[in-house]
Amino acid sequence: MGPGARILSIMSIASSPGRRSVLIGAAAVAAGLSREVSARPAGEGPWAVELFTSQGCSSCPPSDAHLGRLSKRPDIVALAFHVDYWDYIGWRDPFASRETTERQRAYARTLKQRYVYTPEMVIEGIGHDTGREPAPIEALLARAQARAKRRATPDLSRSLGGPLTIKLDAFPLGGRIADVTLAVYDRRHATPVKSGENQGRMLENFNTVRHIELVDRWDGTARSWTIPGDRIGPTQGMAVLVQETDHGPMIGCNKLEPAYSG
Repeated sequence: MGPGARILSIMSIASSPGRRSVLIGAAAVAAGLSREVSARPAGEGPWAVELFTSQGCSSCPPSDAHLGRLSKRPDIVALAFHVDYWDYIGWRDPFASRETTERQRAYARTLKQRYVYTPEMVIEGIGHDTGREPAPIEALLARAQARAKRRATPDLSRSLGGPLTIKLDAFPLGGRIADVTLAVYDRRHATPVKSGENQGRMLENFNTVRHIELVDRWDGTARSWTIPGDRIGPTQGMAVLVQETDHGPMIGCNKLEPAYSG
């Protein structure tokens, strides 16, 4: 953990009343959705970066901004998970949920952390840092790239408003089982914070996860899945994570995003 992070015992959690936020960038969506990061050559990603953050934490805005920069890279699947355990200190994060908090706690167990903290970037399920500075994150990405001889990169396709199709080619899992997880996210939000540590600030958040679900457990055989279109908004991004069960290392990931002018 780097300087300026806020920590919390893995066992404690609290919440408080909510606030509203303003959605930015609901501009016109292009006539269709394209495969922005379709199957890339083995070992070239894309790579998963998951930020655990809270609008109630004054240490988080620099990491939120860093995730925003990473989200523009085609080789990065950048996701922001807003946790709810800082809601009690004066501002309820409108995007926080118990589900995202539990995802962070699962990583803490897998990565053998003594506590959870914000901001925390988990890279490819193999390491973590605050994400406030680029160098440690790039080092973790380099470590992930060095260990990945092959990737199970899902192929994603969707017509405007229609279902999402996820395809995975056969992949040698060596008897292991992988989780195929869908995350649906808002591309950008700006929230005027009226109380708490960030009182008076307009906070910008990027790739804020609004829905996450386990699609299936996968044994490495060629498979495809269809996700109903009504689970995904017309301006939302979609990411599929393929990782060893119980929040282990990533085996592959991909994203699909509508055209966005923000």
